[in-house]
Amino acid sequence: MYRLVLYYLVALLGSALVLGLFRLLPQDPVALALSTVVVLIACWITNRVFAAVFHVPANNESVYITALILALILDPIAAIDLKGIGAIVLACVWAISSKFILAIGRKHLFNPAALGVALTALLLDQPATWWVGGNLPLLPVVLVGGLLIVRKLRRFDLVATFIAVALVTILATSEPSQYLTALRETLGSSPLLFFAFVMLTEPLTAPATWWPRIAFAAIVGFLFAPNIHVGSFYFTPELALLAGNLFAYAVSPKGRFVLTLERIEQSAADSYDFIFRSPRKLAFQAGQYLEWTLGLDRPDNRGNRRYFTVASAPTEDSVRLGVKFYTRSSAFKQALGMMKPGSTIHASQLAGDFTLPADPETKIAFLAGGIGITPFRSMLQYLIDSHESRPIVVLYGVETPDDVAYRDVLAAAQRELGIRTVLAVARGAARGQYPGYIDARLVGLAIPDYLERTFYISGPQAMVKALREKLLAMGVRRSKIKVDYFPGFA
Repeated sequence: MYRLVLYYLVALLGSALVLGLFRLLPQDPVALALSTVVVLIACWITNRVFAAVFHVPANNESVYITALILALILDPIAAIDLKGIGAIVLACVWAISSKFILAIGRKHLFNPAALGVALTALLLDQPATWWVGGNLPLLPVVLVGGLLIVRKLRRFDLVATFIAVALVTILATSEPSQYLTALRETLGSSPLLFFAFVMLTEPLTAPATWWPRIAFAAIVGFLFAPNIHVGSFYFTPELALLAGNLFAYAVSPKGRFVLTLERIEQSAADSYDFIFRSPRKLAFQAGQYLEWTLGLDRPDNRGNRRYFTVASAPTEDSVRLGVKFYTRSSAFKQALGMMKPGSTIHASQLAGDFTLPADPETKIAFLAGGIGITPFRSMLQYLIDSHESRPIVVLYGVETPDDVAYRDVLAAAQRELGIRTVLAVARGAARGQYPGYIDARLVGLAIPDYLERTFYISGPQAMVKALREKLLAMGVRRSKIKVDYFPGFA
């Protein structure tokens, strides 16, 4: 996810440089190149300094994203414009330092780029011009790349709500005779789309659950309209986002956790559970996920952050992370595999709607593939510890019998709660196991009342997509299919 955003910003800057060379943009390509170099250096140095002072992993991808956003919204500066260079440097310092200083529980409150340009405007009278959104030749790149990001994040609801509220507010505060002009300028010559695709969707400063996310988008969309003011004070795009960030913090889980590794347990072939001790109790719902961050000296192109489901139950004292390792694992997984008891990892951004229904009488079917069993392990262990029986059937697909994870939890769920697990084994199925992958035939055999059930599907993306299509073809309503999702599936 982060790498996609980075590529998008690089594409925008590259397009702007090329268009500037052909004089299709008013921005001087030399000044733009200079500004980009200045923000990259200033942001990188600031991040390194503060990461060392606060003893946290230095996240280079995040730094480059913030730097490139600043380059795209602050006016390019000439080499002889010392005041402009100073303003850009201070914007970078304020943006990056806010991640460390303006943080509660190790979680920063504000979108860094928005805060940096807001302070520059307030203290130095050097406001952001948001030039990336005011140039029609750049609109195709803004639109295509932005839609890819929103699709990856699955945040169409967030972006659509923001744009709808912003447009309605703009029209409501305009004269009827100016409606067409207002729409044309807002969609073609304002930062609306870039702001929505890049700034609004920033995951650490936006709510992760649905209703707070929609409310957040509506608040920012309303304040984004240029005619909204309090007395003589008018909001700018960055101020609208900062106000929304305060709301997001108020309604979101608080803080970042530094977890200490206690031990490692093997759960299946090539699958391991990393069991961590938390300095304070982690309050979450079974099935939710966290963003996990490791300090990597040599990160690969996937970066040093991953989203993983919390495999432990809310009733357990430790925090459990279940991971499957492959022959050519990423740098993140290699570093994770080298952790020893006493090593630490950073976890934040607790989120996810892949949780048990509020009604305990709801009939459920869990469909898991491989290490996709982790959210179900969390739910089943929670039900076992709570002595809560629910009408659940588990279909668990693996390649070989050795790939079955959490046998103890599955057995306890059947023994204590009557929750049955049917194993689908592609190769080497034993007696009592379904030979092959989870398919429509198995669903019909194992769950005769499948049309009455709500299906939860977790596993590799290809499997999740295929099973969802099979269930729809079998007559299961779309509203009764939930799929495990978090940004940047790992």
